Amino acid sequence: MLRKLALGLVACALVAGCKGKQTQSDQAIETLPTGGSTQIDTAPLAYDAMGSDSGKIDGLVSVFFGYDKSNLDAQAKKDIATNVQWMKSHPNVKVQVEGHTDSRGTIEYNVALGERRANAVKAYMASLGIASDRLSVISYGKEKPLEMGETEAAWAKNRRANFVPAQ
Repeated sequence: MLRKLALGLVACALVAGCKGKQTQSDQAIETLPTGGSTQIDTAPLAYDAMGSDSGKIDGLVSVFFGYDKSNLDAQAKKDIATNVQWMKSHPNVKVQVEGHTDSRGTIEYNVALGERRANAVKAYMASLGIASDRLSVISYGKEKPLEMGETEAAWAKNRRANFVPAQ
């Protein structure tokens, strides 16, 4: 009985000690330095938050890929050229290229494939004159399907890179 009581007290002391350390690190957070402009641009972008997959960003189109492919075919290059023209006419907008896959394959494999797709699109856009610092990439793998289902038509719609403003 005494042994159980001693173990309980030790456990409580450890928890209390950890809580104290956590509070100290939380208190160590300071405000950001005030070098440069402190104004924040609060004007919202006039685009649908869902991105080009919503069909509501006039001028940006999704790029589609073949099964297990990250290379750009002729249609993909044409679609990317359309997006490059849009970006050139909107020079202050930064864009995030989102890579997606269909539902086949492991999570790890699909995240890597989505990243290869997004990076292929970014590299081609940069080769057409868009500054790399205006482009970022992210891969969602199979986690954000455009169309649910286990059919070739659904899979084809989900193998894509789409574009969202990242400003």
